[in-house]
Amino acid sequence: MHLVLSRVDGGVLATPLTDSGTPQGKPTRIAEPSLPAFVAQHEATGVRWVWDDTARWYPAVLAAGGRVARCVDLRLGHRILRSALAARGSALQQAPAGPWDQAAPLERAARPAAQTQLFDDALFGSGRADDAADPVDELRAQLAAVAGATDPGALRLLLAAESAGSLVAAEMRFGGLPWRVDVHERLLEDTLGPRVPYGVRPRRLEEIADVLRARLDDPALNPDSPAEVLRSLRRAGLVVESTRKWELQQLEHPAIEPLLEYKRLYRLLTANGWSWLDEWVQDGRFHPEYAVGGVVTGRWAANGGGAMQLPKAVRAAVIADDGWKLVVADAAQLEPRVLAAMAGDLAMASAGDGRDLYDGVVASGAVETRQQAKGAMLGAMYGATQGEGGRLVPRLARAFPRALELVEQAARAGERGEPVTTRLGRTSPVPEASWFEARNRAWSIEGTPAMQRAVESRARSWGRFTRNFVVQGTAAEWALSWMASLRTRLAARWQGPVRDGAHLVFFVHDEIVVHAPAADAAWVAEQVAAAAVDAGRILFGTFPITFPLSVSVVDDYGSAKD
Repeated sequence: MHLVLSRVDGGVLATPLTDSGTPQGKPTRIAEPSLPAFVAQHEATGVRWVWDDTARWYPAVLAAGGRVARCVDLRLGHRILRSALAARGSALQQAPAGPWDQAAPLERAARPAAQTQLFDDALFGSGRADDAADPVDELRAQLAAVAGATDPGALRLLLAAESAGSLVAAEMRFGGLPWRVDVHERLLEDTLGPRVPYGVRPRRLEEIADVLRARLDDPALNPDSPAEVLRSLRRAGLVVESTRKWELQQLEHPAIEPLLEYKRLYRLLTANGWSWLDEWVQDGRFHPEYAVGGVVTGRWAANGGGAMQLPKAVRAAVIADDGWKLVVADAAQLEPRVLAAMAGDLAMASAGDGRDLYDGVVASGAVETRQQAKGAMLGAMYGATQGEGGRLVPRLARAFPRALELVEQAARAGERGEPVTTRLGRTSPVPEASWFEARNRAWSIEGTPAMQRAVESRARSWGRFTRNFVVQGTAAEWALSWMASLRTRLAARWQGPVRDGAHLVFFVHDEIVVHAPAADAAWVAEQVAAAAVDAGRILFGTFPITFPLSVSVVDDYGSAKD
């Protein structure tokens, strides 16, 4: 049964519906403060909660010590179904843009109300879902779109995984990643020097700035300004187009070493310095704010705080509570393994069976070294045509033709301006109308060779996007399935408040962190591995692909990365 929650004047309306969307009893009106108790009362019945946005509804339940097993996040589902190729022609897709096409706010309950900000997702628009939008009608529209899809089973799995991800994200934000402020401050002081007021350059940065000014003979240089640094480098006779790290590393000059070190420390100061610590860590916890499906491929993004990238320099401050451990796990070569399974390439699957996949590629004779294997594989998935990776892609194609053909077909579709899909049916966007208009003009009687070269270049760029979309998007689905399975396994053992037992506290693409009682850490590590097996089975059935993990049980996050 579905219980659809909607806000009405003076409270909440809970409307019971069957799994097909038909009425199943009378709606119940609840005072909003009574919602957590109402959820607790009905959770044991196996209900699936339906709401417009998990981030708006679930925090109150968590704060009251409750949790839910299943939900339908209508905003996330609408986003997927609106463009899903499998649901083409559905009434949901043909409807004009409305409130469900707007992004909803992420209410920052873990932080002061004055700091609340809107969820910002440029790709999917801004604003919020209108409270007047009827969630019952929306659920029925989504159920109809799935029922009429060309592959309803896959779409149902995708929507369930996306909604499960929204629960995981809310629980991670609520529980928080253990964070020792004193350790972080000591790391900053050891690296940058004593704390200084905002806007003042720390001692170590100022020392490096003085060296940089001397070596560039530019006493007035502000190293915080890329434009000034670029001008100074050119005055020193260096041919440089930007101050990007990879470009600077190609240069030989006494100023390059201090400049790279300055950039590294400046990044630490601005991304995870004292201001970040003051804003994002409360009561010994960093509360990551994730945007589920915030990237077009389905990968998660961060709504501030840098949750998707914690640098090695500060990971040592992530320390388990006394009597607890951190279980840190990441999947080895996730995207190549996903590619092998999607393509049904038994040779590539065999190359990674029980060992490092890149070592298996070397053993196949396709390349000579592991580094070559990695470069060629990345070249195949990202469309490299130059460098060693591009040079080795044809050799990889001869060894693993089915896998390489899959990404080639995706690339050709993108070059034609056609959509591609992930394993479960998330669909890529297509270029804007101007893209097609420019292509038609270039190949019309008025077209010129220059115009044709330009549209061909844009087509190749779009092909590189779709080539990677199918792999990265399916890898994101695997990660969602992994976390959903693990969450279910942990909840079966600890059924009380989230923080009372082992719980997920951090996620980035193919890596998770669980905060677990020390006595149960080994068991949790086993469940992490078992959940990875579940994820492979959910997406690829009986296809013989393995997803090996690197699992560490540690006291601090930094130790897992040594």
